[in-house]
Order: sequence, then C-alpha cells, then structure tokens
Amino acid sequence: MTQRIVQLLLAGCLSVFAGLAGAQASPAVDPSASASAVTPQLDESNAQRAKSQPLNNAPFWRGVRESGNQPGITNLPGAENGVLIQEMVEYPFIRLTTAGEAWRQVRNRWILPYGGALLLIVVIAIGLFYKTRGPLTVGAPDTGRKIERFTYFERAAHWSNAIAFSVLAISGIVMAFGKFILLPLIGGALFGWLSYALKNLHNFAGPVFAVSLVVVFFTFLRSNWPNKSDLVWLRKGGGLFNHEHVPSGRFNAGEKLIFWGGVFALGIVVVGSGLVLDKLIPGLAYTRGDMQIANMIHGVATVLMMAMFLGHIYLGTLGMTGAFSAMRTGYVDEAWAHEHHQLWADDIAAGKIPSQRSAPGDARHTAVRA
Repeated sequence: MTQRIVQLLLAGCLSVFAGLAGAQASPAVDPSASASAVTPQLDESNAQRAKSQPLNNAPFWRGVRESGNQPGITNLPGAENGVLIQEMVEYPFIRLTTAGEAWRQVRNRWILPYGGALLLIVVIAIGLFYKTRGPLTVGAPDTGRKIERFTYFERAAHWSNAIAFSVLAISGIVMAFGKFILLPLIGGALFGWLSYALKNLHNFAGPVFAVSLVVVFFTFLRSNWPNKSDLVWLRKGGGLFNHEHVPSGRFNAGEKLIFWGGVFALGIVVVGSGLVLDKLIPGLAYTRGDMQIANMIHGVATVLMMAMFLGHIYLGTLGMTGAFSAMRTGYVDEAWAHEHHQLWADDIAAGKIPSQRSAPGDARHTAVRA
C-alpha cells in the first residue's frame, strides 16, 4: 500500500518533468557528476530500454535520487520549484529517509493513530461518565427569577466561534481519517468530491475561527482570571464525581482551564500554524519543509484542542441541566446560579454586580431577591 502511494505521488511529479523526459525515459545519472552529466552509452542504453520497456521509468527516478536535492527545471512557481525530492534526514524514531517521507511517517504513524485514539478515548470516557453519573442537576426548584448570564454580544461571539470550530473539526477529521473510514464505504468518486469540498470549506472557515477566537478571548477575559476559590474547586474535582456543588464565580476552574489552555494557548498554536498552511502570513518562503512542520504542529494542536473542547461541549449540553439554555437564551434561574456558581450569585444578590447587563426591558428578567 505504501509503495503504491509513493508510486502515485512520483507519477504525478513526473508530469512536471515531462519536458525533460520527452518521448523516452530520462538517462541515468552518475552519482559523482551533476544531474545533467550523461554519457552516450547511457543514452543508447536508455533508448533501447524505452523501446523494450516503454513504461519503465526506473532510470529517470534513479537519476533523480542520485542527484539529491539539486534543482532541475520546471515552469511551476514558488520556492524549491525545481527540487523534486527533498534532502535526506534522520530522526530518532524513523529511519534515514528524505524529509518528505519523514513527514509522511510522522503523520501516518504517530499523529493520526495516536490522535485518533485520544479522541476516541475521550468520547468513550464521556459516554461512560454520562451513563454512570448522569447530568449535573439543580436540587432546588426554579424560583422564576432570572439572571442574565450572557449578553447578546457574548452569545453571538460564542456561537460564531462554536460554529466555525465545528466546521473545522468535522472537515479536519474527514480529511485526516476519511481515507481509512469513509473511502471504503462511499467509494473514491464521492469521497474525492467530499474531501475536496471540505478542504475548501476548512480553508475558508479557518480565518473566521481565528477572528472569532480573538473576540471570544477578550470578551470573556475579565471573568476568567484565576482566584483562590479555583483551588478549592480543583481539589474537589468540581463535584463531578460526587455531585457536590462546589462554590465558584461566574466561571469555575474547569471552564478557566479550557479558556487558558484551549482558547488561549492551543488557540495561538492552531491559528498560527493554520495561517501558515493557508499562506496568509507575509514574508515566509513557504518551502515544503515549512509547510510540513506547520502541518505536524497543526495536527497535534488541533487534536488536543478537540479533546479539551469535547469535555466543554458535553458539560454545555448533556452534562449539566440548564447550561445549553443559558447560552441559547442568555438567562438562568436564580436557583441554577446559586447551585452551580454560588459566589457569582452571592455577588449579584449583594448588589456587587448587576443581574442584568443588557438594556432593560427584557420580559424574561425579574429582579433578584437578596
């Protein structure tokens, strides 16, 4: 299978050098000479081979390999446009090979299998947790008094980012694992069109995600600064395993970890590497080595981000009663706020922060009683 893929890739590159190959196979190259040094004996030998074995391009590729990364001639634009095969490299965990093959081994033997396993483990763990523990609920009945948890702007920023992330995650998973899962099921023609459409959708959704991620970061930054109560929340595991409601501010320590680890840290890496892959950063040469490194960094960071956000998505939908409604409508009941974010609810009851931050007049809002 690996040899077949390599042969197909080389066959595609051969079309670039069709002007060199001509009607016959290209001559072999002496390793001690340059790529253009050819003897008359080799010309005659290759001419005879081209007649007896018209599809045998072994001499051509032997010459390419022996020439190393010496540039040839091509009409394609860009850096390294005349280099058909990259230089040889050696990593601790793979054999001596070309840089392109090294990238391929890292991607196919490390990033994809281990990244896929991580995502699968997270999904299974969430499923088992939901089956055994169920969602976090509110013990007290609703009071009918509403607190505005998210303004319209906050919800618009969140949903814009969430939709862009979903598009990127789905298209990225299909592009990474579709060859192994979807291709055998739907066939090459349909999978080709699907992957092509998702690739373009991925490229366009990337900048939208980048911009919305910056907006989300600065929108929720003020409420995500760590404080002493977060240490108590972390020590008790947020009450996820014993259904204890640990007091927290507007956002608990778990949400803050996702904010700083997923939105901020991984967001910088994912967006930065994605902009390189989209060729949107000026000043870079965009060599194959640059793109390969960016691809590996992007793959690792996106897998970690998806693993973190899967937990966030679970708690924002099935894992906590009333959490999805809060982001959909912007409001939560006073009982919900007191049970899940007691310190935040206490500050509202004490008048330290308002219970309604949007313009007044919303019929769903009533005053919070102390």
